[in-house]
Amino acid sequence: MSDDFDFEPIPGLPAVPPQGERILWQGKPEWRGLAVRAFHIRKVAIYFALLVAWRGIAAHADGMAVAAASRQMAWIALLGLACMAVLALLAWAYSRSTIYTVTTKRIVIRSGVALPLTVNVPFSQIESAALKVRGDGTGDLPVRLVAGQRIAALALWPNWRPWRVTRPEPMLRAIARPEAVAAVLAGALRGEAVQPLPTAAPEMPAPAALGQPATS
Repeated sequence: MSDDFDFEPIPGLPAVPPQGERILWQGKPEWRGLAVRAFHIRKVAIYFALLVAWRGIAAHADGMAVAAASRQMAWIALLGLACMAVLALLAWAYSRSTIYTVTTKRIVIRSGVALPLTVNVPFSQIESAALKVRGDGTGDLPVRLVAGQRIAALALWPNWRPWRVTRPEPMLRAIARPEAVAAVLAGALRGEAVQPLPTAAPEMPAPAALGQPATS
């Protein structure tokens, strides 16, 4: 079986980092976090649950036979399950094809299923960063670009902060051990000598230098 990204000298990077630049951390989004927060699978489940309930109430009000009403409700439920399965598959595919990289000089986001794109965000273009830890233990780490710098939202999706359309913010989304990654990024942004984050690194508190927590 061949790798779709055999052309990459280092997974997630289009070229070998220049001399003096070190990779501090690489990771992928958790597919369950993407399914819930990027593909809104939970909202779709609620929507179809309401449709099933409405169909049952309407059928009862119309005097429809229980068997016929049950069949209609079952078809709606099956359609909902099919939609959720598609969304879960998309979330898994995006998780598998996405690699986030933090180096001593930049953030690199490689993402895309059918058409992979690589977005470089040099630290010189970053105004601030934030951290939002989610209930499932994963977290989102958006970065705000300095005025005048802009990356097309379509090139970033789903790796961008929601509802920031006019000024899109790249975001490391649904990452595991978000506090540890935030600490590494904060040190790199300050220009401090930081050590690469090992695979089994303990979680560390997010430094105050990251600014206010994300709200989206």
